[in-house]
Amino acid sequence: MVQHALFLSLALFVIGVVGVFLRRNVITVFMCVELMLSAVNLSFVAFSRALGTLDGQVLVFCVLTVAAAEAAVGLAIIIAAGRSPRVAASRSAIVRLLIEFGESSSGIG
Repeated sequence: MVQHALFLSLALFVIGVVGVFLRRNVITVFMCVELMLSAVNLSFVAFSRALGTLDGQVLVFCVLTVAAAEAAVGLAIIIAAGRSPRVAASRSAIVRLLIEFGESSSGIG
């Protein structure tokens, strides 16, 4: 039983990772992140059931709370970006931010 749940969890996580790296739509990226969090929740519940403890189910509650907060913040970012006349692609905007942060924090420039 645990092996089946872990295999399904692995498949869901891989689909989520592939979606994050291959998609440029912000909503799709957020959905893939939610899919990865659900895969982790499934593995927590599988291990919790196999070990006979409630620790994994408590962790699932915490992960669901973080996922809800992430969805709310993500929706707020999407709405704010949609109101802006210049909406950049998610990947290029993130890369640009990381490059700017790296240059400003490294002390080189």
